[in-house]
Amino acid sequence: MTAPYELHGEFPDLDRPVLVVYLGGWMDASGAGAAAMAAITTECDTQPVATFDSDMFVDYRARRPTMELREGVNTRLVWNDIELRHGSDQHNHPVVTLTGPEPDSNWKAFAAAVTELALRLGVYQMVTLGAYPFALPHTRASRLSCTSPSADLIAGTPYEKSSLDVPAGMSAVLEHALTEAGIASLGLWVQVPHYISAMSYPAASVTLLRGLREATGLDIPYYEFERESLVQRQRIDTLVSGNDEHQAMVTQLEALYDQVAQQAATLAGGNLPSGDDLAAEFERFLRDQGE
Repeated sequence: MTAPYELHGEFPDLDRPVLVVYLGGWMDASGAGAAAMAAITTECDTQPVATFDSDMFVDYRARRPTMELREGVNTRLVWNDIELRHGSDQHNHPVVTLTGPEPDSNWKAFAAAVTELALRLGVYQMVTLGAYPFALPHTRASRLSCTSPSADLIAGTPYEKSSLDVPAGMSAVLEHALTEAGIASLGLWVQVPHYISAMSYPAASVTLLRGLREATGLDIPYYEFERESLVQRQRIDTLVSGNDEHQAMVTQLEALYDQVAQQAATLAGGNLPSGDDLAAEFERFLRDQGE
């Protein structure tokens, strides 16, 4: 049987690294997770550890390689590889990243291979990144929700917890595989205003990187995202101010956001409202306000 991955040089000797995962193709509103992972890869100066066998995990008809043509010359093919890389943040905390397209097949074999590599590298914690559209105003801070197979780990996190049945991505499979191997695994999901989810939203990437720092201690600078988010905020404010219907929508979303935040602040040691509770509250609020 073909090996599921190819190693690049000697295996690195790392001291309890954190594994950060972003696999493209699953839910990532505004590309917030992809942008955050790109910053991690750059800031941590990551180097390749292993490349997974694309023939085993990637459907080329769905993810065709890019052919670079120069004056009619087919200079090269750029493949959509899934890579495991390693580096360190600005405080020399070791990090391992898993990036590339979400596998199209052999998910259990992929999870087993990632788990094997994680154990060999001494990974003690894994975090996956993602984003989803939500009824949230751009004038308020994006919120994080979390997932994990470990009830104890979830109980110790300050982020929102939802109760719903949805199609799973590869990140969920990895959460189970690594948790079973004794590696604490957490999914971080940032909410993106639904009316912005088709465009980039750097404020959401800031929230993800802050959450990553809170959950793992990894410190990835996000000044550029903050600068971009300020510019974008001004542009969106200008667009909204020129349309009465848009202003009314944002005002309603702000009122709901503030109402939920106030309710959460009054909970003495209780959990934040679930995603279902928030959705129901949003529907009730809109009914009260009329169409």
